[in-house]
This record gives sequence, structure tokens and C-alpha cells, in this order.
Amino acid sequence: MLSDNIITAKRNIELSGGYNVTIVAATKTVPAEVISSLPSYGVSIAGENRVQELLSKYDSVSGITWHFIGRLQRNKVKYIVDKVAMIHSVDSAALADEINKQCAKINKIMPVLIEVNMGGEESKGGVGEGDAIELCDYVNKLEHVKLCGIMSVLPKDAPTEMYASLYDLFVKVKGKYPSVDILSAGMSGDYEVAVRNGANLVRLGSCLFGQRIYQQKEVKVN
Repeated sequence: MLSDNIITAKRNIELSGGYNVTIVAATKTVPAEVISSLPSYGVSIAGENRVQELLSKYDSVSGITWHFIGRLQRNKVKYIVDKVAMIHSVDSAALADEINKQCAKINKIMPVLIEVNMGGEESKGGVGEGDAIELCDYVNKLEHVKLCGIMSVLPKDAPTEMYASLYDLFVKVKGKYPSVDILSAGMSGDYEVAVRNGANLVRLGSCLFGQRIYQQKEVKVN
């Protein structure tokens, strides 16, 4: 049951030493009516990682703040900048520039996180750990983008040392830009170890909603 799963996740977060941790419900394949019920259980942010799915649900969901948490193609930025409160997956200057350009059109400042590929995995997005500070510096200069922190999807069964290295990077970025306050790491399989290593935002899907059957491909948005 969703309410029980949320209670369990919050308890596990507290037992892991996290007391000011934000839960973003990863709502891929989750029906709109279920997403709309989340605030009644104390979760007010939902994250989508496909533009088309976000657009298909947007008008049917109420009471939720949307985040975009997946890899974002530059040509799709224009479809979501008026709908989301944060973009988690900025991994290049070019993407940051496009977000800045589209937000300028609607006079909006978009909070963003820099995605860091801690494991150097080719299958995942994110800037390399050694290039993260440089990208933070670039993003911080943009007029319509606000640097709020860093995020990472760590490898399956990543060693604790990798989480610690991510936290060290977060501390460096925060030391340079005191307004930075978000370290997003941890999903259903690793959120407890992420919280123990300083994450203050976790993206939870299957541990809240159960195992899901994924669609084969996203419908193309032109």
C-alpha cells in the first residue's frame, strides 16, 4: 500500500540519519490519479524522466510540484520549462544554455542540479567528476538558471567510498557557492546508503509504487 511504503521510506531515512531529506517520487508509469494522492501521504514533489510522459500527465495531476529528473535533450527543453520547478540533469554547457534561453522567453529562473557521472558509466548521463566544478562555474553565470546543487545516479552496488567522494564534491561546490544546498543521490535500491553519506534529496520509485512495467519507447516529440 502506498501510504505504508511512504511511511517505511521515511522511517528508513530517519534511521539512516536523515532528518531534512526531500523525497521526490519517481512517477514513471504511475497513473495521474495515484500521483495526485501523494500530497495526502506527505510527498509533494513528483519527478518524471520522460518529456512525453510528463506532458501526458501534467493537466490531470493536481497538488504536485513537478521536477524533471531524466536525461533531457536540448530540443525538448521548450516543452517543460513552464511546467517544472527544477531540472535535475544538467550535464553540459549546451543544455544549460538552452534552458537559459527558453526560460528567458517566459521570464523565469530555473533551479537546476548538475548531474555528475561518478562511475564513468557510458550508459548514464552526467559530467565527469573532474569537470563538475567547471560546469558549475559556467551555470552560475547564467541569468535565467539558478545553480542549486549536484546529483548523481551511482552504479549498482557502488562502494561507500564513491558516495563519500560525491559528498566531498558537494562540499567543494557549496564552499564556492553558498546558495548550493542540494545533494541528490539515492533511489529505491540505495537511498539509505546515500542518506548516510550526506544526500538530502532522494528519488524513490519502486519502493513506493512497486515494480513497474515500462513502455518500450517514448513517443517522439517534435
